[in-house]
Amino acid sequence: MTVTDVRGRALTHTLTAAAGVAALLGVLAGPWWIALAAGCAFLAGRRPGSALVPALFLAGALAAGMTAALARPAWLTPGTRFVAVALTAGMLSWCAGRFWRQYQELARAGWERAEQLTRERELVAGQARLQERSRIAQDMHDALGHELSLLALSAGALKLADGLAAEHRTAAEEIRSRAESAVDRLGEVIGVLRETAQEAPTRPPDTSVRQLVEEASAAGLSVTARIEGEPDGEHGPPPHALRAAYRVVQEALTNVAKHAPEADVMVAVTYGADGIQVTVENGPGAGPDAGQEERPRVGGRGLVGLDERVRLAGGTFGCGPTPEGGFAVRATLPRARTPRPPAAPAAVYAGPALEQRHARRRLGRTALVAVTACLSLGALLGGALTWWDILVTERAVLPAEDFDRLRAGQQRARIAPYLPDEQTRHRPADAPPPPQRAGTTCEYYAITANPFDDRSGDAYRICFRSDTLISAEVLRA
Repeated sequence: MTVTDVRGRALTHTLTAAAGVAALLGVLAGPWWIALAAGCAFLAGRRPGSALVPALFLAGALAAGMTAALARPAWLTPGTRFVAVALTAGMLSWCAGRFWRQYQELARAGWERAEQLTRERELVAGQARLQERSRIAQDMHDALGHELSLLALSAGALKLADGLAAEHRTAAEEIRSRAESAVDRLGEVIGVLRETAQEAPTRPPDTSVRQLVEEASAAGLSVTARIEGEPDGEHGPPPHALRAAYRVVQEALTNVAKHAPEADVMVAVTYGADGIQVTVENGPGAGPDAGQEERPRVGGRGLVGLDERVRLAGGTFGCGPTPEGGFAVRATLPRARTPRPPAAPAAVYAGPALEQRHARRRLGRTALVAVTACLSLGALLGGALTWWDILVTERAVLPAEDFDRLRAGQQRARIAPYLPDEQTRHRPADAPPPPQRAGTTCEYYAITANPFDDRSGDAYRICFRSDTLISAEVLRA
């Protein structure tokens, strides 16, 4: 433990003790000390460190106040006030300071966490884009390499054709050699573009979106397809758009199978003259991850890769939860291939603000629990003191019929059997002063012990001079 830590703890303990002393002075000297007690408790709560010492100090103060209030009836009122001040100006203010410090720490840690998650998300998004580019490179290798191989084969056959002039045979041989060289160079370029040595999945040449939906339905998914237009034909979409549309449907159905296997899925694909419109939407599923925007599916590598593929194809991509509690993936693929600039990861996928929102909710629940605990403890102690006050007051109640028997001039020995053994401590503050003659003594007795009675707080005042009753009056609160 460093010297700074020792000094910090000493300051916290000093503020806690000062709050306790100020609370006591607030009861004995005046209410202005209560503000000082609240300020010291708030500053003590803002200090870092364990809550054990303030908790023990508060428990000791409450125990001392309760003991004083229950030990002597005359101390019940100041003891009750001290318990109330310790709970409100002490415990509640300390909890407010603690909450304020935790909120500031949360805000600071939240921004640091947000920056860290943003960096991690950008890294994951970059890796997903590289992986999707490797898939695109493999697609290009399969398609272009196949065409170049056929070109080399045709040139070789042309070279061996009968009746071909020597210069034509030389040209055919040169075409075949260049085609073979292009295939080799293409393989080298693809090897540079590939992120890993793992084989990237490609689209089988004989597979369509309709067949993909049928395979998903056969696997157990509840899939409904609505396909408009034809992908083939002279005016059909270009191959890169068809491959991108296939990958969108494939990845979306894979996500549904992972996160909401029991959900109903609608696949809508429209092949038009301007391009392709793709929408894959599922309803709420039975799984724990179904349709939840806070789950990893939103920030998954597959959806990041889809955004990269659609972007390179010149289209737009979007995904997110639906108002019904499901999830939707949408893509628009135009005929013209004009790649868009990369979008910021935070603009397309869920950002780290979600974690901060959850942390604020937890902090709000903690504050609510602290306030509820203070109020509940105050109600419990207040109920205990009220019950004890009723018991003490019952021993000081003078029945009305006994009070009516009192007459001026009676001797104390005669009326002593009617008087209670104890006097009440509740005396109206605005009562008229008692007789000030020498040898005069006054006694006070309660009218009722019921705190809900309208006469609660009223008292009888009986004054004697030389053991002779000189006055018996009712004091109204």
